Amino acid sequence: MNAQLANILKKLFELSRPKKRLISVAADAVFIFVAFWAAYALRLEDWLWRPNLGQGVVFAVTAMVTIMVFIRLGLYRAIIRYISEKALMVVLLGVLASGLALILSGYLLQTMVPRSVPVMYCAFLFIMVAGTRLGFRALINRPREKVKGRVLIVGTGPRALELHHSLLQGMEYRPMGFVTFDHRKHRSLIAGFQVYGIADLKRAVNEQGVQRVFLALEDSVSVDRRHLIHILEELQVPVQTIPALSELVAGTARINDIRDLDPAELLGREPVEPHQGPIDDSVAGRVVMVTGAGGSIGSELCRQLVQLRPARIILMEQSEYALYQIEKELRSVIAIRGLGVSVHALLGSVGHRRRCETTMRAFRVDTVYHAAAYKHVPLVEVNVIEGIQNNVMGTWHCAQAAVAAGVRRFVLISTDKAVRPTNVMGASKRMAELVLQALAASQRRTIFSIVRFGNVLGSSGSVVPLFRDQIRSGGPVTVTHPDVIRYFMTIPEATQLVLQAAAMGKGGEVFVLDMGEPVRIADLARKMIRLMGLSERTELNPDGDIEVVYTGLRPGEKLFEELLVGSNPIETSHPRIMMAREACLPLAAITELVESLTEASRQFDCERVIEVLASAPTAYASESGLKDELWLRSRPPELARAEGAYGQGKVYPFPG
Repeated sequence: MNAQLANILKKLFELSRPKKRLISVAADAVFIFVAFWAAYALRLEDWLWRPNLGQGVVFAVTAMVTIMVFIRLGLYRAIIRYISEKALMVVLLGVLASGLALILSGYLLQTMVPRSVPVMYCAFLFIMVAGTRLGFRALINRPREKVKGRVLIVGTGPRALELHHSLLQGMEYRPMGFVTFDHRKHRSLIAGFQVYGIADLKRAVNEQGVQRVFLALEDSVSVDRRHLIHILEELQVPVQTIPALSELVAGTARINDIRDLDPAELLGREPVEPHQGPIDDSVAGRVVMVTGAGGSIGSELCRQLVQLRPARIILMEQSEYALYQIEKELRSVIAIRGLGVSVHALLGSVGHRRRCETTMRAFRVDTVYHAAAYKHVPLVEVNVIEGIQNNVMGTWHCAQAAVAAGVRRFVLISTDKAVRPTNVMGASKRMAELVLQALAASQRRTIFSIVRFGNVLGSSGSVVPLFRDQIRSGGPVTVTHPDVIRYFMTIPEATQLVLQAAAMGKGGEVFVLDMGEPVRIADLARKMIRLMGLSERTELNPDGDIEVVYTGLRPGEKLFEELLVGSNPIETSHPRIMMAREACLPLAAITELVESLTEASRQFDCERVIEVLASAPTAYASESGLKDELWLRSRPPELARAEGAYGQGKVYPFPG
């Protein structure tokens, strides 16, 4: 029987569109006749009722008008397998027009049409026309629905409903219900699907045979993220989410572009909320410049800055492709939202002081957000000269250009690795901080501020994309040490901190974010494994999916990071942001250090670079020695110095 039905449906699918429409018209004509007859037979209580000539003419007129109205409303252009509930409104309008035609034709032709007949006629016709179409849709889609992945949607707002509708029309997933945090909606129905309470999520997954869970929460919904993540970890099914609202508005993503959990969800805490007032005053209507505009932090800075409607935004980036990507995205957002911001994309390096100064003068830049830097610890450790030139000299040249051009504010993006650094990258960022602190103390024309981040989830080089790729590849997930811990923040949080620093800075301050409890990297890896619907392979669970392997600390890596050099942070107007005025060197001493680094870099003398970093008050203490591969391979043997002979030159202590 099923084979015969499948064969009939296959033959119907193979018919041409005109033939399918002809069949639909013929079927509707039959429905009109059946509804007409049933209405009269029921009203007259005569199941053998036959129409007379006048009633036959009324039927013919009604049928022709009805078919013409259906054609006019586009009912026959709809493809039945993709027909939506909106078609019910079209059918209803057509049926009402058909009932009106029945009444008018009966009146004009002086034929008996009892008052209850049009009502029953419309009801019968609507049931048959709409019911058959929805029934055929269900019949056609049934085999396809069986192979779709079963999913639950966490959320009951507009985004959840839009996702639900999109999944129904798609080919991959089949929504089985909704999950709500609102106890008032528990056990209700939305679009015909059951709504479960968050406490019943695990039961719903088991009852419905759910294979995935999609998060579609509204931005305005307040959720206990730690509790939510804990519940999701126990499900043993993949947990994914939909794109952010900003991506949907910009047109860079669609509601059904399902992706893995946003890094912000992995923190299990509420995001830092901005104090918008001061930020607006420092950006709106002004000219802002972002160096490293194509990087993880720089690009997010640009996205948030354009929402504040500066007069112009200057993008400086040395990667042509990264600059093209962020410029294209910003222009799209600005056009869609009508923000009226001028975007200027400039290729260039912050190491070129003349280009930086010319740019700042030409556009009359008010605020510079200095995000250009090399930040990947192992790479900078084996590329010492390039790291120093970009992170130290680049900051020196860019900051001096800002002073010369009369820039009002300059914000440096630093890192927690600058606190008592054990690697070249951290030492170079601490030197960059000292540069800005010295410039802030030596003049009042430009306000310099420094922002220290912890690790930024989701940025290039972050453990999150690395772990995700390793899990997708079947493992193992590599962690350097079982006890290594880090402070984490999201990219939007990091950029908000930068904007806050620009608004609150008075000159020379170091701003840090209260990021709550540090996260053990091994625990983060296990959490990601569970949230992707897999299990960890251990001695107690040899049949698990993914193994966690410890590879040992990398050169320059510490077990834990710090955010403050001192221990007495100062509160600010923002409850989650602290400030520290740390000791600094006079400008003359910093100038001498930078010149020494410049000369050592020019001569490609990596050991001299390390000596200068160690002699500066950076608290730099290398734990692994010089690792620059090119230097180790190319230095003349007669010039080689003893390993570990750092810090033998002049020492620059803090004043006082």
